[in-house]
Amino acid sequence: MKIKVEANACFKEVDRSKKRYIVMKGSAGSGKSMDSAQNYIIRLMNDPGRNLLCVRKADVTNRDSTFAELQSAIFRMFGESYSKYWYINTSNMLLECKNNHNQIIFRGVNDEKQREKLKSITFKRGKLTDVWIEEATEITQSDFEIIDDRLRGILPEGLFYQIRLTFNPVSSHHWIKKVFFDRVDPDVLTHQSTYENNRFIDEAYHRRMLRRKEVDPEGYRVYGLGEWGEVAGLILKNYVIEEFDRNPENYDYIVNSQDFGFNHANCIGEVGFKDGDLYLFQELYVYEMDTEEIIRLAAGRFNKKLRMWCDSAEPDRIKMWQKAGYRAKGVNKETNSVHAQIDYLKQHMIHIHPSCVNTIKEIQQWKWKKDERTNTYLEEPVPFFDDAMAMLRYSIEEERKAKPKLNRNLKGGL
Repeated sequence: MKIKVEANACFKEVDRSKKRYIVMKGSAGSGKSMDSAQNYIIRLMNDPGRNLLCVRKADVTNRDSTFAELQSAIFRMFGESYSKYWYINTSNMLLECKNNHNQIIFRGVNDEKQREKLKSITFKRGKLTDVWIEEATEITQSDFEIIDDRLRGILPEGLFYQIRLTFNPVSSHHWIKKVFFDRVDPDVLTHQSTYENNRFIDEAYHRRMLRRKEVDPEGYRVYGLGEWGEVAGLILKNYVIEEFDRNPENYDYIVNSQDFGFNHANCIGEVGFKDGDLYLFQELYVYEMDTEEIIRLAAGRFNKKLRMWCDSAEPDRIKMWQKAGYRAKGVNKETNSVHAQIDYLKQHMIHIHPSCVNTIKEIQQWKWKKDERTNTYLEEPVPFFDDAMAMLRYSIEEERKAKPKLNRNLKGGL
């Protein structure tokens, strides 16, 4: 068997460890996800009876993260002969080692129904021995306990249970820090990595991270150095991440809103209003896609009858959405409109559905600029990683300029 392995030395300890909990915090681009995927492919091929469960908060986000990463590892390691060793079911997101029938499956913990399904997972051969929780800061501690409880019972000699958590350490107040980093536990191995440890990172990415260091020093601590983020300087703290009833009939009215992007994210959100509160139902968050591609992705997901507030700096894109049947309209960017939007958002509770993982990441790190000389925060948002925040700002375009429109016909929106 010819196999190509691309490894970073900094992960040698975690890949060899047999401890129950491997907790890997790191910067963006540190290679922790790539290493995890490659290590799991090797492990499942070598150890009959092992099976892997990959978890994200929202089930669908596995497709473009853990599933894609594991597929990439297989293609990279075996080249054109990969099908001799691995069966890949793309539609059902299932990977199976042909030699020993070890399997990799993918699940979410977004609601009670999904969490219940975790309790009944079975495999062709062997037991559930490994769990990879990618973007682990998305899940709650109760989610984790349900997952952890699935790994129990006597295993054949040589096998062991293990959960690997990979994430960017967004907040120093997160339960993961308290449970795994703030106390000594012989069953836990914690690890920190940065993009500088990744020998496969290109020079352009290094330059990008240096630009972030200049523009957003505090954000660079998390996404560049892999250090725990601080809550000081956060713009929005009045939000809650929770499941809620998304039936349109229960809301005063609903809008769509969109911040255009290509190299940075293009973000679309569906936002409901009820008794003065905002409810983010869903998001579409993509990179490097043209408008026609995004319109195809949005089809069937976002109600065309609703008003869609958009970035007025992109009139050509607005026209394309209008031609596709959406009620797209540019927001009015008057003087100090950004501050006015922020002021409105700060005065109203924001409810975010757990499936909106990218909005959650952004709101947890959206901060005011900091004057490093005086160690004080300025009344100016950091212009980085803020596409979902722009989407939220646009969603209140008419709401902040008029009295709340209660009990309106929901089918047509604004």
